[in-house]
Amino acid sequence: MTLLHVHDYGGEGPQLVLLHGYGRSFADWDASAALLTVGHRVLALDLPGHGRSPGISPWTIPAVVRHIADTLDERGVPEAVVVGHSLGGVVAVEYARANPGRVRAAVNLDGFWWGREYPGADRVSEVLLASAGAIAPPEYIEEKVVNSVRFGIPAGHAEAAARAAARPLPDGKWQTLPERAEALELFDELHRIFALGVTAWLDGVDSPLLLVQAGRQLPPAPGMEWFGEFSARFAQGVSEELAVLSPARPTVSVNRIDATHLMNMESPEAVATLVAGFVRGLPD
Repeated sequence: MTLLHVHDYGGEGPQLVLLHGYGRSFADWDASAALLTVGHRVLALDLPGHGRSPGISPWTIPAVVRHIADTLDERGVPEAVVVGHSLGGVVAVEYARANPGRVRAAVNLDGFWWGREYPGADRVSEVLLASAGAIAPPEYIEEKVVNSVRFGIPAGHAEAAARAAARPLPDGKWQTLPERAEALELFDELHRIFALGVTAWLDGVDSPLLLVQAGRQLPPAPGMEWFGEFSARFAQGVSEELAVLSPARPTVSVNRIDATHLMNMESPEAVATLVAGFVRGLPD
């Protein structure tokens, strides 16, 4: 049994379990969680190989889902609404698929991916693979803070989240997480899951789902303008799939937040408001 690191935010009310994105940690949820504890019992987990949770090999979605279930069992959590951002959103949906009796609902905040055959996916994969599990220089944290502040994320929160998501090394450098072998397995899993698109991925998930897209695109880094075009094209494709899917699936709700992909740090109030409203509307 592999138990994951849990951060207990406290609160009283319906149980929420928060999951973070790729290369991040529970600390991304600090601002939203503080708001959600008003009316909810809130726990956040570090996914395997991230933050303070142990790594696993191979890194597969079924194994991750099993470790989450074991961790919640250990914590005495029989049922929850599982809320995930990015990679965490994918895992939240897969947890609901595997554990329908333990999940009141799942929320996926901008957790969508493209299959290997998607136009431009090869170029994106090259960039992701080049940085997977990298050893970062001593100024890594400062660079992450500067980038986060551009999106209105408070510097203190950005620094705490950046430090929680990486491991300091004796020479002052930083090990980014997950480490390379796990990261490569993780990417393979995402490509496998989304090989046939979002609609096919969601087939067979019966729990109530809230699927949320970012209303604004992340600005591309200098020299990577092509990635901005790729992201916009992919987001439009997801929107079109969800627009067809939602009317046909009464258990699926679709929404959008006026923020970039970093929504749970950039717009914690909007995220907390949307999640709380969704939970209030769930059947008892």
